[in-house]
Amino acid sequence: MARAIAFYLPQYHPVAENNEWWGEGFTEWTNTAKAKPLFRGHYQPHVPADLGFYDLRLVASRAAQADLARRYGIEGFCYYHYWFAGRRILERPFDEVLSSGEPDFPFCLCWANESWSGIWHGLPNRLLIEQSYPGREDHFAHFQSLLPAFRDERYICIGGKPVFLIYKPEHIPDLVAVLAYWREMAAEAGLPGLYLCAVQASKGWNALEHGFDARIATPDMPGKLSFREAPMQYLRKKLRLRARGPMVRAFNAFSRAEMSGNLRDVTLHPCLVHAWDNTPRSGRRGVVLQDATPELFAPIMRAAVRGLQAKPPEQRLLFLKSWNEWAEGNHLEPDLKFGHGFLKVIGEALGVGRGEGERHE
Repeated sequence: MARAIAFYLPQYHPVAENNEWWGEGFTEWTNTAKAKPLFRGHYQPHVPADLGFYDLRLVASRAAQADLARRYGIEGFCYYHYWFAGRRILERPFDEVLSSGEPDFPFCLCWANESWSGIWHGLPNRLLIEQSYPGREDHFAHFQSLLPAFRDERYICIGGKPVFLIYKPEHIPDLVAVLAYWREMAAEAGLPGLYLCAVQASKGWNALEHGFDARIATPDMPGKLSFREAPMQYLRKKLRLRARGPMVRAFNAFSRAEMSGNLRDVTLHPCLVHAWDNTPRSGRRGVVLQDATPELFAPIMRAAVRGLQAKPPEQRLLFLKSWNEWAEGNHLEPDLKFGHGFLKVIGEALGVGRGEGERHE
Protein backbone atom coordinates (compact mmCIF):
# COMPACT_ATOMS: atom_id res chain seq x y z
CA MET A 1 0.00 0.00 0.00
CA ALA A 2 0.93 3.68 -0.05
CA ARG A 3 2.89 5.43 2.68
CA ALA A 4 0.44 8.23 3.49
CA ILE A 5 2.00 11.26 5.19
CA ALA A 6 -0.10 14.26 6.25
CA PHE A 7 1.24 17.80 6.36
CA TYR A 8 0.95 19.19 9.88
CA LEU A 9 0.72 22.81 11.02
CA PRO A 10 2.44 23.22 14.44
CA GLN A 11 0.34 26.23 15.39
CA TYR A 12 -2.62 26.32 17.84
CA HIS A 13 -0.71 27.67 20.79
CA PRO A 14 0.04 31.29 21.70
CA VAL A 15 3.47 32.65 20.79
CA ALA A 16 5.00 36.05 21.49
CA GLU A 17 5.02 37.05 17.81
CA ASN A 18 1.32 36.41 17.24
CA ASN A 19 0.46 38.10 20.52
CA GLU A 20 2.30 41.19 19.28
CA TRP A 21 0.88 41.17 15.76
CA TRP A 22 -2.72 40.13 16.34
CA GLY A 23 -3.46 40.31 20.07
CA GLU A 24 -3.03 38.16 23.15
CA GLY A 25 -3.77 34.48 22.66
CA PHE A 26 -4.13 34.59 18.87
CA THR A 27 -3.93 31.20 17.10
CA GLU A 28 -5.46 29.70 13.98
CA TRP A 29 -8.51 28.94 16.09
CA THR A 30 -9.16 32.70 16.28
CA ASN A 31 -9.75 32.96 12.53
CA THR A 32 -11.44 29.56 12.32
CA ALA A 33 -14.05 30.33 14.97
CA LYS A 34 -15.02 33.78 13.68
CA ALA A 35 -15.50 32.70 10.04
CA LYS A 36 -18.90 33.35 8.43
CA PRO A 37 -20.58 32.18 5.20
CA LEU A 38 -19.94 34.65 2.37
CA PHE A 39 -22.43 33.32 -0.18
CA ARG A 40 -25.38 30.94 -0.39
CA GLY A 41 -24.28 27.37 0.32
CA HIS A 42 -20.89 28.42 1.71
CA TYR A 43 -19.85 25.99 4.46
CA GLN A 44 -18.48 28.11 7.31
CA PRO A 45 -17.50 28.03 10.10
CA HIS A 46 -15.73 24.68 10.45
CA VAL A 47 -16.14 23.49 14.03
CA PRO A 48 -13.83 20.72 15.32
CA ALA A 49 -15.48 17.57 16.59
CA ASP A 50 -13.50 14.79 18.32
CA LEU A 51 -10.35 16.75 19.20
CA GLY A 52 -12.02 20.07 20.01
CA PHE A 53 -10.24 23.44 20.01
CA TYR A 54 -7.01 21.88 21.23
CA ASP A 55 -3.79 23.47 22.48
CA LEU A 56 -0.62 21.93 21.02
CA ARG A 57 1.31 22.66 24.20
CA LEU A 58 -0.60 19.72 25.71
CA VAL A 59 0.86 16.23 25.45
CA ALA A 60 -2.65 14.75 25.42
CA SER A 61 -3.63 16.78 22.34
CA ARG A 62 -0.62 15.62 20.36
CA ALA A 63 -1.18 12.01 21.42
CA ALA A 64 -4.84 12.12 20.37
CA GLN A 65 -3.87 13.42 16.93
CA ALA A 66 -1.37 10.62 16.39
CA ASP A 67 -3.82 7.97 17.60
CA LEU A 68 -6.49 9.20 15.22
CA ALA A 69 -4.15 9.36 12.23
CA ARG A 70 -2.76 5.90 12.95
CA ARG A 71 -6.27 4.44 13.15
CA TYR A 72 -6.87 5.33 9.50
CA GLY A 73 -3.55 4.13 8.12
CA ILE A 74 -1.66 7.43 7.98
CA GLU A 75 2.01 6.58 8.49
CA GLY A 76 3.21 9.88 9.87
CA PHE A 77 3.09 13.67 9.98
CA CYS A 78 5.20 16.06 7.94
CA TYR A 79 5.65 19.02 10.30
CA TYR A 80 6.07 22.47 8.81
CA HIS A 81 9.41 23.82 10.03
CA TYR A 82 10.35 27.50 10.13
CA TRP A 83 13.90 28.86 10.02
CA PHE A 84 14.50 32.56 9.45
CA ALA A 85 18.29 33.02 9.44
CA GLY A 86 18.63 31.38 12.84
CA ARG A 87 15.26 32.44 14.19
CA ARG A 88 12.66 29.74 14.71
CA ILE A 89 8.95 30.16 15.32
CA LEU A 90 6.11 27.75 16.18
CA GLU A 91 8.83 25.31 17.17
CA ARG A 92 7.49 24.25 20.57
CA PRO A 93 5.14 21.38 19.57
CA PHE A 94 7.73 19.58 17.47
CA ASP A 95 10.57 20.25 19.91
CA GLU A 96 8.52 18.61 22.66
CA VAL A 97 7.66 15.67 20.41
CA LEU A 98 11.37 15.25 19.72
CA SER A 99 12.62 15.63 23.27
CA SER A 100 9.93 13.54 24.95
CA GLY A 101 9.78 10.66 22.45
CA GLU A 102 6.00 11.00 22.44
CA PRO A 103 3.88 10.35 20.60
CA ASP A 104 5.60 7.30 19.15
CA PHE A 105 4.49 8.23 15.65
CA PRO A 106 6.68 8.72 12.56
CA PHE A 107 7.47 12.19 11.24
CA CYS A 108 9.49 14.19 8.76
CA LEU A 109 10.00 17.92 8.25
CA CYS A 110 9.19 20.45 5.56
CA TRP A 111 11.08 23.74 5.59
CA ALA A 112 8.35 26.31 4.88
CA ASN A 113 10.82 28.86 3.54
CA GLU A 114 8.51 31.78 2.85
CA SER A 115 8.32 35.26 4.29
CA TRP A 116 5.37 35.79 6.61
CA SER A 117 2.90 38.46 5.68
CA GLY A 118 -0.31 39.72 7.25
CA ILE A 119 -2.44 37.46 5.09
CA TRP A 120 -3.99 35.86 8.18
CA HIS A 121 -5.84 39.13 8.74
CA GLY A 122 -6.35 40.06 5.11
CA LEU A 123 -3.21 42.22 5.02
CA PRO A 124 -1.00 40.43 2.48
CA ASN A 125 1.24 43.47 1.97
CA ARG A 126 2.28 43.68 5.62
CA LEU A 127 5.64 41.94 6.07
CA LEU A 128 6.01 40.24 9.45
CA ILE A 129 9.12 38.06 9.08
CA GLU A 130 11.35 38.07 6.03
CA GLN A 131 12.80 34.79 4.82
CA SER A 132 16.47 35.41 4.06
CA TYR A 133 19.53 33.31 3.24
CA PRO A 134 22.65 34.88 4.79
CA GLY A 135 25.03 32.23 3.48
CA ARG A 136 27.08 29.17 4.33
CA GLU A 137 27.29 29.75 8.11
CA ASP A 138 23.52 29.97 8.31
CA HIS A 139 23.09 26.78 6.30
CA PHE A 140 25.52 25.06 8.66
CA ALA A 141 23.60 26.25 11.73
CA HIS A 142 20.31 25.23 10.15
CA PHE A 143 21.53 21.71 9.40
CA GLN A 144 22.95 21.29 12.90
CA SER A 145 19.59 22.30 14.38
CA LEU A 146 17.88 19.59 12.33
CA LEU A 147 20.38 16.83 13.06
CA PRO A 148 18.72 15.58 16.30
CA ALA A 149 15.47 15.10 14.36
CA PHE A 150 17.22 13.31 11.48
CA ARG A 151 18.79 10.90 14.00
CA ASP A 152 15.50 10.12 15.74
CA GLU A 153 14.33 6.55 15.17
CA ARG A 154 10.83 7.85 14.32
CA TYR A 155 12.10 9.95 11.40
CA ILE A 156 10.66 8.84 8.04
CA CYS A 157 13.39 7.61 5.70
CA ILE A 158 13.92 6.12 2.27
CA GLY A 159 16.93 3.85 2.02
CA GLY A 160 17.86 4.95 5.52
CA LYS A 161 18.03 8.58 4.35
CA PRO A 162 15.89 11.13 6.23
CA VAL A 163 13.17 12.63 4.03
CA PHE A 164 13.38 16.43 4.07
CA LEU A 165 11.13 18.74 2.07
CA ILE A 166 11.81 22.31 0.95
CA TYR A 167 8.66 24.25 0.18
CA LYS A 168 10.02 26.95 -2.12
CA PRO A 169 13.30 25.59 -3.53
CA GLU A 170 13.67 28.24 -6.21
CA HIS A 171 13.93 30.93 -3.54
CA ILE A 172 17.27 29.63 -2.24
CA PRO A 173 20.36 31.28 -3.79
CA ASP A 174 23.06 28.89 -5.06
CA LEU A 175 20.65 26.02 -4.46
CA VAL A 176 22.78 23.28 -6.05
CA ALA A 177 25.75 24.19 -3.85
CA VAL A 178 23.58 24.45 -0.74
CA LEU A 179 22.09 20.96 -1.20
CA ALA A 180 25.54 19.52 -1.91
CA TYR A 181 26.78 21.13 1.32
CA TRP A 182 23.89 19.63 3.28
CA ARG A 183 24.67 16.18 1.86
CA GLU A 184 28.31 16.64 2.81
CA MET A 185 27.32 17.52 6.38
CA ALA A 186 24.98 14.54 6.52
CA ALA A 187 27.81 12.20 5.56
CA GLU A 188 30.10 13.79 8.16
CA ALA A 189 27.37 13.27 10.77
CA GLY A 190 27.25 9.55 9.96
CA LEU A 191 23.91 9.59 8.13
CA PRO A 192 23.47 7.41 5.01
CA GLY A 193 22.52 10.62 3.21
CA LEU A 194 19.46 12.81 2.77
CA TYR A 195 16.36 12.25 0.65
CA LEU A 196 15.54 15.78 -0.48
CA CYS A 197 12.17 16.71 -2.00
CA ALA A 198 11.13 19.92 -3.75
CA VAL A 199 7.54 20.90 -3.01
CA GLN A 200 6.49 23.98 -4.98
CA ALA A 201 8.38 25.04 -8.06
CA SER A 202 7.45 26.60 -11.38
CA LYS A 203 6.41 24.43 -14.28
CA GLY A 204 9.34 23.07 -16.24
CA TRP A 205 11.73 23.47 -13.29
CA ASN A 206 13.73 20.25 -12.97
CA ALA A 207 14.16 19.24 -9.33
CA LEU A 208 16.73 16.54 -10.08
CA GLU A 209 18.97 18.92 -12.01
CA HIS A 210 19.03 21.19 -8.96
CA GLY A 211 20.17 18.47 -6.58
CA PHE A 212 16.90 16.99 -5.31
CA ASP A 213 16.03 13.31 -5.17
CA ALA A 214 12.35 13.87 -5.92
CA ARG A 215 9.58 16.41 -6.20
CA ILE A 216 6.17 16.55 -4.58
CA ALA A 217 3.45 16.76 -7.24
CA THR A 218 1.25 19.44 -5.70
CA PRO A 219 -1.92 20.34 -7.62
CA ASP A 220 -2.35 23.83 -9.03
CA MET A 221 -4.61 25.62 -6.59
CA PRO A 222 -7.31 27.90 -8.03
CA GLY A 223 -6.56 31.59 -8.09
CA LYS A 224 -4.27 32.25 -11.04
CA LEU A 225 -6.39 32.06 -14.17
CA SER A 226 -6.07 33.43 -17.67
CA PHE A 227 -8.94 33.99 -20.08
CA ARG A 228 -7.26 31.80 -22.69
CA GLU A 229 -6.78 28.80 -20.35
CA ALA A 230 -10.16 28.88 -18.61
CA PRO A 231 -12.49 31.54 -20.01
CA MET A 232 -15.59 30.68 -17.95
CA GLN A 233 -13.66 30.39 -14.70
CA TYR A 234 -11.84 33.64 -15.47
CA LEU A 235 -15.09 35.51 -16.02
CA ARG A 236 -16.63 34.01 -12.88
CA LYS A 237 -13.62 35.18 -10.88
CA LYS A 238 -13.94 38.72 -12.25
CA LEU A 239 -17.66 38.79 -11.49
CA ARG A 240 -17.06 37.43 -7.99
CA LEU A 241 -14.44 40.10 -7.27
CA ARG A 242 -16.81 42.80 -8.46
CA ALA A 243 -19.45 41.38 -6.12
CA ARG A 244 -16.86 41.43 -3.33
CA GLY A 245 -16.86 37.70 -2.93
CA PRO A 246 -14.20 34.95 -2.83
CA MET A 247 -13.18 32.93 -5.86
CA VAL A 248 -15.23 29.74 -5.98
CA ARG A 249 -14.34 26.64 -7.96
CA ALA A 250 -16.15 23.32 -7.99
CA PHE A 251 -14.12 20.61 -6.27
CA ASN A 252 -15.13 18.10 -8.93
CA ALA A 253 -13.49 20.20 -11.68
CA PHE A 254 -10.41 20.83 -9.58
CA SER A 255 -10.02 17.16 -8.69
CA ARG A 256 -9.71 16.06 -12.32
CA ALA A 257 -6.33 17.80 -12.45
CA GLU A 258 -5.08 16.40 -9.14
CA MET A 259 -3.59 13.22 -10.55
CA SER A 260 -1.33 14.85 -13.12
CA GLY A 261 2.08 13.29 -13.60
CA ASN A 262 3.36 9.75 -13.93
CA LEU A 263 2.94 7.98 -10.59
CA ARG A 264 5.29 5.25 -11.76
CA ASP A 265 8.11 7.80 -11.69
CA VAL A 266 10.09 7.07 -8.52
CA THR A 267 11.21 10.71 -8.40
CA LEU A 268 7.64 12.00 -8.09
CA HIS A 269 5.42 11.77 -5.01
CA PRO A 270 1.79 12.88 -5.30
CA CYS A 271 0.17 15.34 -2.92
CA LEU A 272 -3.62 15.29 -2.65
CA VAL A 273 -5.80 18.20 -1.55
CA HIS A 274 -9.15 16.98 -0.22
CA ALA A 275 -10.69 20.41 0.52
CA TRP A 276 -9.84 24.11 0.57
CA ASP A 277 -11.42 27.33 1.86
CA ASN A 278 -9.07 30.01 3.13
CA THR A 279 -11.76 32.66 3.65
CA PRO A 280 -11.30 32.47 7.46
CA ARG A 281 -7.85 33.94 6.79
CA SER A 282 -8.38 36.01 3.68
CA GLY A 283 -12.08 36.89 3.72
CA ARG A 284 -13.49 37.88 0.35
CA ARG A 285 -10.02 37.62 -1.20
CA GLY A 286 -10.01 33.90 -0.46
CA VAL A 287 -10.44 30.80 -2.59
CA VAL A 288 -13.09 28.14 -2.02
CA LEU A 289 -13.28 24.61 -3.41
CA GLN A 290 -17.03 24.25 -3.26
CA ASP A 291 -18.72 20.91 -2.54
CA ALA A 292 -15.55 19.16 -1.40
CA THR A 293 -16.92 15.97 0.11
CA PRO A 294 -15.56 12.54 1.10
CA GLU A 295 -17.57 10.99 -1.74
CA LEU A 296 -15.85 13.16 -4.37
CA PHE A 297 -12.43 12.71 -2.78
CA ALA A 298 -12.71 8.90 -2.61
CA PRO A 299 -11.94 8.12 -6.30
CA ILE A 300 -8.95 10.46 -6.22
CA MET A 301 -7.53 8.75 -3.17
CA ARG A 302 -8.13 5.27 -4.60
CA ALA A 303 -6.53 6.21 -7.93
CA ALA A 304 -3.43 7.56 -6.20
CA VAL A 305 -2.97 4.40 -4.13
CA ARG A 306 -3.43 2.21 -7.21
CA GLY A 307 -1.00 4.29 -9.24
CA LEU A 308 1.72 3.95 -6.60
CA GLN A 309 1.68 0.16 -6.56
CA ALA A 310 4.12 -0.05 -9.48
CA LYS A 311 6.82 1.58 -7.33
CA PRO A 312 9.04 -0.18 -4.81
CA PRO A 313 7.19 -0.22 -1.45
CA GLU A 314 9.53 2.24 0.26
CA GLN A 315 9.07 4.77 -2.57
CA ARG A 316 5.26 4.87 -2.34
CA LEU A 317 5.06 8.19 -0.52
CA LEU A 318 1.66 9.87 -0.75
CA PHE A 319 1.35 13.32 0.84
CA LEU A 320 -1.98 14.56 2.14
CA LYS A 321 -2.67 18.29 2.44
CA SER A 322 -3.37 18.66 5.25
CA TRP A 323 -3.95 17.22 8.70
CA ASN A 324 -4.93 20.41 10.52
CA GLU A 325 -4.96 23.63 8.50
CA TRP A 326 -8.32 24.69 9.87
CA ALA A 327 -8.28 28.34 8.79
CA GLU A 328 -7.77 27.15 5.21
CA GLY A 329 -10.63 24.65 5.38
CA ASN A 330 -8.01 22.01 4.76
CA HIS A 331 -8.15 19.59 7.67
CA LEU A 332 -8.52 15.82 7.91
CA GLU A 333 -9.27 16.16 11.60
CA PRO A 334 -13.02 15.63 12.12
CA ASP A 335 -15.45 18.52 12.12
CA LEU A 336 -19.15 18.62 12.94
CA LYS A 337 -20.23 18.33 9.31
CA PHE A 338 -18.19 15.46 7.88
CA GLY A 339 -16.97 13.75 11.03
CA HIS A 340 -14.55 10.97 10.10
CA GLY A 341 -15.71 10.99 6.48
CA PHE A 342 -12.42 12.01 4.84
CA LEU A 343 -10.41 9.80 7.19
CA LYS A 344 -12.59 6.82 6.32
CA VAL A 345 -11.93 7.38 2.63
CA ILE A 346 -8.19 7.36 3.33
CA GLY A 347 -8.36 4.29 5.55
CA GLU A 348 -10.41 2.31 3.07
CA ALA A 349 -8.07 3.19 0.17
CA LEU A 350 -5.11 2.13 2.29
CA GLY A 351 -6.80 -1.15 3.20
CA VAL A 352 -7.27 -0.30 6.86
CA GLY A 353 -11.04 -0.79 6.96
CA ARG A 354 -13.96 1.39 7.79
CA GLY A 355 -12.63 2.82 11.03
CA GLU A 356 -14.81 4.40 13.67
CA GLY A 357 -16.69 7.51 14.55
CA GLU A 358 -18.89 8.11 11.53
CA ARG A 359 -20.80 11.34 11.70
CA HIS A 360 -21.89 12.59 8.32
CA GLU A 361 -24.62 14.89 7.13
